[in-house]
Amino acid sequence: MSSANRYDVTTWPVGDPAHDIGEVLNSIIADVHSRQSASVDSDGGRPGAVIVIPPGDYRLRTQVVIDLSFLRIEGSGHGFTSSSIRFNVPEEEWTDLHELWPGGSRILVDLSVAAGASEREGAAFVVSRSGSPRISSVEFAGFCIDGLHFTGERSGRHPENSYFNGKTGIYVESANDSFRISEMGFVYLEHALTICNADALSIHDNFVAECGSCIELRGWGQASKITDNLIGAGPDGYSIYAENHGGLLITANNVFPRGASSVHLESVSRSSVTANRLHSFYPGMLVLAGGSSENLVASNHLLRDHEPWTPFLGVDNGLDDLYGLVRVEGSDNSIIGNHVSEVIDSASIRPAGARPVVIRLASGSGNYVATNHVVARGVHASTGGSAFEAQVDALLATSAAETLAVTAVAVDPASTRNTILDSGTDAEVQADRAVNAVRPTPTVD
Repeated sequence: MSSANRYDVTTWPVGDPAHDIGEVLNSIIADVHSRQSASVDSDGGRPGAVIVIPPGDYRLRTQVVIDLSFLRIEGSGHGFTSSSIRFNVPEEEWTDLHELWPGGSRILVDLSVAAGASEREGAAFVVSRSGSPRISSVEFAGFCIDGLHFTGERSGRHPENSYFNGKTGIYVESANDSFRISEMGFVYLEHALTICNADALSIHDNFVAECGSCIELRGWGQASKITDNLIGAGPDGYSIYAENHGGLLITANNVFPRGASSVHLESVSRSSVTANRLHSFYPGMLVLAGGSSENLVASNHLLRDHEPWTPFLGVDNGLDDLYGLVRVEGSDNSIIGNHVSEVIDSASIRPAGARPVVIRLASGSGNYVATNHVVARGVHASTGGSAFEAQVDALLATSAAETLAVTAVAVDPASTRNTILDSGTDAEVQADRAVNAVRPTPTVD
């Protein structure tokens, strides 16, 4: 049985979705408003709607503004494919490629974004509503949002490798409840997904990569989760960022390298970062800053190695190796049972001759660091022209010739009354034993 509350962008009589799906979507949202105008009607009145985007390419020239609850926009495939790889293949070879662009149900963000525009101004989708109650249960599922091209200027880098174009995929401006973003693809956007003031948000099973920043939870929030995503940001942005959140669950994500950080928490408390695979080319891959406290960081696999792909050689996030792969600026956090692989060329260490720091307790007190396993190896880094082959070769190389001297745990004077257990040998733990409890990992002669 058909439903008046189910729409298809290809059959809607207003606008042409291939030319401007933004006009079509705004027209459909206006129709939902006109038909669901009563807020109280026999215990109902506003069930919302589903908007279907069949497979195909749909240019977006008009920003979509969502200001009603219970709206689901769904496609038939996230359509992600690497635009970065394509743009770094010589143009004369493009005719030999099976496909040039992402696919599935694909929205091509073709907004004209002025220099210096805000994230909201450059967003394909804006969710915004004032008043009470908060806007609730908006869902995005199963389609691709493609920013098309990066256009920024970066010294020595092709504009398509800049990660800048002023475009945002989804920008949620208003306080919100029970939103869901699932099975989406985001590619070549300066900001893929920015959500402000979220409660009970679910970001699950998405492919968010080759974006300046991927997932950003801003303002404040509680009881949300970021789970089972494939994520990879650019060197100037965040793969996962959250601020002023409590009860946040970050679990089972596979975070690719090149982001300035894999996970950055700013003033986040009583939250969990567990069972993720995090991969970074630079220090500062997992940061608890701004007094982030009472968080659990457990059972993650962290890999730090070198950029193997020729187009991005020499690119970094500006941090040296004393900053810490894991950096804590807060109190009463538990960092337990993580595996860390640090596999780098000793000639690349900054400052030269330093011992890289794996876990750094920079400030706060009462942190508990226990049973973390650090494997540190020195390698002679190699590079290649194929992103896929170069990265796989680097990941599978485990027969490094030398042990790399590191500081497994460094405790700064501004951090006191911490407990460090079995997370590094006596020589690998740098801490004032008078104000911190230390039990080093036993060694074998």
